Amino acid sequence: MSQNKHQSGFVNIVGNPNVGKSTLMNRLVGEKISIITAKSQTTRHRIIGIVNRPEYQVVYSDTPGVLRPNYKLQESMLNFSLSALDDADVLLYVTDVVEKIGKNDEFLGKVQRLELPVLLLINKIDQTNQDELEKLVAQWRELLPQAEIYPISALNNFSVDVVQRRILELLPESPPYFEKDALTDKPARFFVTEIIREKALLIYQKEVPYSIEVVVEEFKEESDMIRIGAVVLVERDSQKGIVIGHKGESLKRLGTMARKDIERFFEKKVFLQLYVKVEKDWRNRDNMLKTFGYKLD
Repeated sequence: MSQNKHQSGFVNIVGNPNVGKSTLMNRLVGEKISIITAKSQTTRHRIIGIVNRPEYQVVYSDTPGVLRPNYKLQESMLNFSLSALDDADVLLYVTDVVEKIGKNDEFLGKVQRLELPVLLLINKIDQTNQDELEKLVAQWRELLPQAEIYPISALNNFSVDVVQRRILELLPESPPYFEKDALTDKPARFFVTEIIREKALLIYQKEVPYSIEVVVEEFKEESDMIRIGAVVLVERDSQKGIVIGHKGESLKRLGTMARKDIERFFEKKVFLQLYVKVEKDWRNRDNMLKTFGYKLD
């Protein structure tokens, strides 16, 4: 490629929940942009991570795991995943060695009809053997004949560089879409809410973490520290009690875990204050979902 040409494009990551999309995204971008926990539905938005070099700009996009929606929040999550099929220059369809092939036929059907480069990444290959992997590759080749197949392990950073090189080969010639120093299209407050939500997924059980939304009400950057005030919203009074815990201990633990990660993310001291508030049935209320930035039809 000659010196004066610039490549730029959208590389969108899709797939079912828990196949390792966020781990892959963070490997590709080299920053902890997508929150990662072992629970599904961790990613609720479409999160963009940008890799800039003088000769190219890759705009990676992590999307929620594809699932059949049970309430409006999940409908919004599915909309983010579907929109990723429309504006991709290169699509990364992530599966793994554990999930059942054809688990989500309808979404897969849409991928089959795409006329753009599709890289099918079979993740977690450290959890299988060569024979099983070869069978899996053959099955996927039949299902997605137009896709290029790459067995990888995002967690162990195996063959991710091979995928990166192929992406650069497929990237169109184009001026950059974002400023060349941009890392993401999301504001700082967004990452604060994501980090607090991630810790909630680790601390609380059953339905509680999925009923949580976080709103940053104060974000004040001072010379030596960042002051953050955030509200943890839940859907029911009983959940409020669980989030706060006995003598406020669970909320304190949430605050401490989140603060440490926020400090690492911004490389600055953080003073974090958390409050808990009940917002009845927010996952099914259009006005609330719009306020939180979810994509509705």
